[in-house]
Amino acid sequence: MSSNNEMPEEPGRSQPIGAAPGLPARLMEARPLRGISRRFGDLRVRPKLMVLHNSFFLLLACAVYFTVITVVEGRLREAEQREMTLILNAFSALLPETGDELALRPYDLRQGTAAEFGLPEEAQQWMRQYPGRVWRAGGEHVYKLIPGTQRYYRLTLPVRFYNGVVAGVQMALFVALGVLYVLAVLVLELFIMPRYVYQPLRLLLEADAATRRGDRQAEIIDEQYIPGDEIGLILRSHNDTVRALRRREDELEQAKRNLEAQDRLVSLGMLSASVAHEMNTPLAVLHGSIEKLLEKAADEAARARLERMKRVTDRLRRISGSLLDFARLRRETMEETRLRPLVEEAWQLVAIDEKASQVRLELEIPAGLCVCGNGGRLVQVFVNLLRNALQAVPAGSGEIRVRAVHEGGESVRITVEDNGPGIPDEILPGVFDAFVSTRLDACGTGLGLTVAQGIVHQHGGEIRAYNRKEGGAALEVILPARAGRPQP
Repeated sequence: MSSNNEMPEEPGRSQPIGAAPGLPARLMEARPLRGISRRFGDLRVRPKLMVLHNSFFLLLACAVYFTVITVVEGRLREAEQREMTLILNAFSALLPETGDELALRPYDLRQGTAAEFGLPEEAQQWMRQYPGRVWRAGGEHVYKLIPGTQRYYRLTLPVRFYNGVVAGVQMALFVALGVLYVLAVLVLELFIMPRYVYQPLRLLLEADAATRRGDRQAEIIDEQYIPGDEIGLILRSHNDTVRALRRREDELEQAKRNLEAQDRLVSLGMLSASVAHEMNTPLAVLHGSIEKLLEKAADEAARARLERMKRVTDRLRRISGSLLDFARLRRETMEETRLRPLVEEAWQLVAIDEKASQVRLELEIPAGLCVCGNGGRLVQVFVNLLRNALQAVPAGSGEIRVRAVHEGGESVRITVEDNGPGIPDEILPGVFDAFVSTRLDACGTGLGLTVAQGIVHQHGGEIRAYNRKEGGAALEVILPARAGRPQP
């Protein structure tokens, strides 16, 4: 039964990420670095890992060496002790008449005098006092007095053999462990660590540096270089953080552009209303004067000129009304309208410019193709697009092509192409913003494409600009092919 004082385990804190299961919490908790741990922690990763794995292999080699040598040396000493006991027993029982000398010949059994063997006097006295017993002064030789003579046996014990075997085993084990140690360090430092530790860390540092200098091409680490271990988790976390950061930056930049565009549109709306208000009175006077002149004119040529002037003033009055509509965001009557006559009317208005006579216009619009919209407002769109193209193309060799295709049953794609120099790259992203123009002089104010964009959006359509691969610019408009839900 659990105690009432026990606290429930807090969710998400049972074990740190990447911790091995079963490790005590005290081993996984963060600890401050002080003293030696601080100096060791300040080392770069490569020397730090070199110290660690070199220390590990060195301790492992020493442990193996001393363990194996202790066991081998113990076994050899036991074998040496047994052999020495057998030799000494056989040597103690050796008599000239028994013929056992042949069995001891491998141990360099010899006969000689005390002077030949260099026996000290005390050794001679001891062996004469204890005949049949073996005398050993601590070296590798043992001596025994031959009964009834002044001669002695000398036997060489295999002490050097066993000492040599022990030394050989020690050297062989030392060399083997040394070679394994060097090979292990080389494999780690040349193959394993560079690929699985140093390379990911280097990629992370390079990507972090790219992030700081704003290089979006190099700040994301390629997935094929990311391992599946804890280092890989860090690298993926870096990628996710950078992507999230860039998304936020893009969203903020887009929001900033939207706010700037809204401010410009508000200013444009106020300007449009002011211009329309100022134009209405003189246009009304001009229109009335033309009508009175028409009533009195008898010459057919004069009447034709006056009729043309009246159409132009009517067009100017409609443009003035459109400017007010743009400022008020008033809904327009939408109806199915043939597209080709709208473009032809727009070109007639643009053709008032003397340059139009030096430019070739090609219309690739099917005669029966229709769009859903307000004819007067759409003429204004095409006037702005065609005027923009006319001002861009060279006089004498300029070409403007208007193409239209029916797409998918509910939309029509209209493209106005020219063979001019194209739209500068620095202007292209904001070409529909108000007051953006490459011709900020008497020929252009940078409002035409902004107005065109507003009208297209009110029709529920889309508009975009791009540069053609073969040269020149293209303005593309997508309009509904039948009644839909236009934008307010």
